Amino acid sequence: MPEIIEAPGGGKSSSDRSIMHILYGLHTVAWPSLGTLAVIALIVNYIRRADEKDLAFLAHHNYMIATFWWTVLWLLVTSPLFLLFFFPGLLAHTIVLLWYLYRCIRGWLRFADGRLPQA
Repeated sequence: MPEIIEAPGGGKSSSDRSIMHILYGLHTVAWPSLGTLAVIALIVNYIRRADEKDLAFLAHHNYMIATFWWTVLWLLVTSPLFLLFFFPGLLAHTIVLLWYLYRCIRGWLRFADGRLPQA
């Protein structure tokens, strides 16, 4: 059964929806900033999540937070490959980058469609 929401956030204001789009955008373009934009978005995710009453918005905040921390974990796990051989490390980090982009874009599209993120 699809988990469709009336609109992203139902009764949420357009500014709340805009902030969520901005957060997804910051996470999505974080790689060129070497993660700085992702850290800023993460801080805002934690702040907004603390006061969030809408379960759909809460799910999207949790999704972005989980995506960030799993990415950090995989970058740390694959970093020793750079110490051994450059190409395997580059390949591993490229795969992590593509996975991160996939998660960000998929979550953003599901938010825009008024659906909950999937794990």
